[in-house]
Amino acid sequence: MAGGNHSSVTKFVLLGFTDLQELLFVIFLLIYITMLVGSLGVLIRTNSQLHVPMCFFLRHLSFLDICYSSSITLKLMSGLLAERNVLSFNGCITQLFFFAVFGTREAILLILMVYDRYVAVREPLRYLAAMSHGVRVQLVVGSYAAGSLNALVRTSALLRLSFCGPNLVNNFYCEIPPLLLLSCSNTQLNGMVMAACVGFIITTSVLAIVVSYACILLTIWSICSAEGRHKAFSTCTSHLMAVALFYGSVAFLYFHPFSRRAEDQGKTASVFYTMVTPMLNPFIYSLRNKEVRSTLRRATNKLLSCKYSHRSRSNQAEADITCHSGVSRRNKADT
Repeated sequence: MAGGNHSSVTKFVLLGFTDLQELLFVIFLLIYITMLVGSLGVLIRTNSQLHVPMCFFLRHLSFLDICYSSSITLKLMSGLLAERNVLSFNGCITQLFFFAVFGTREAILLILMVYDRYVAVREPLRYLAAMSHGVRVQLVVGSYAAGSLNALVRTSALLRLSFCGPNLVNNFYCEIPPLLLLSCSNTQLNGMVMAACVGFIITTSVLAIVVSYACILLTIWSICSAEGRHKAFSTCTSHLMAVALFYGSVAFLYFHPFSRRAEDQGKTASVFYTMVTPMLNPFIYSLRNKEVRSTLRRATNKLLSCKYSHRSRSNQAEADITCHSGVSRRNKADT
């Protein structure tokens, strides 16, 4: 059976959360709506100022947040309302593939945003030239290609396994660690492939982040004015928060020992990884960016001014009608 897939399992039952399903549905729905509104707000309420390098990356970050959170959350919520959350074998593989694609792309995109902050702080006069539109496009396309390649390797390695039963996945979405526990094939190679892929991404990411922020800190401390140091440091704090949430939950999920107890503990990390982090990104990162805040503020002011103008016109029209009716009554009284 090691030579290919000879699975007798045609579907998987996602155990997910068995208690308080109605309450969890409401909580997850609110989290998803908040994520959707925040991410779409960054994508939609934009103007020409969002074509600066950082805002270019923020738009892709919001897009990826929507994609990889939706690939998990929608199926989770539908399963909470059903008696059993059933997913076909092909559906499970498809969900795993796209989640790996979008998750890896976001992991690499966070590194690119570190590099963007490094150039902005280290060489502010050359910032726009160094992060030109062509450079940004190449970096993002490279991250998308790397994410697709990582997902393809991991999914292909999983397809060589056989699943003979049981088919109960102790998670709320299809992911490699719980699926390896269900396989009746030798999963040593898959564990090595997964550890190599995830380990390489996390190791290189953490190394790049540490080196970049070390250079940023050295540059910040060389700034003479306290105001300048505070301004330079404030541009990086929100990104550090996003990186800590994302990579912390990923490391806990993948580098935990594969066991039944670890599966239960991994659900909490998975919730942060798939739902909480995408929800928080527009608030702890995007909305702390000066350009984004100013753009959203102008959009809000414009919306409020439109409402005020419409209300003023409505009040004026009512006043004109009242005045006209009063004149008509006086004319009738005179006659």
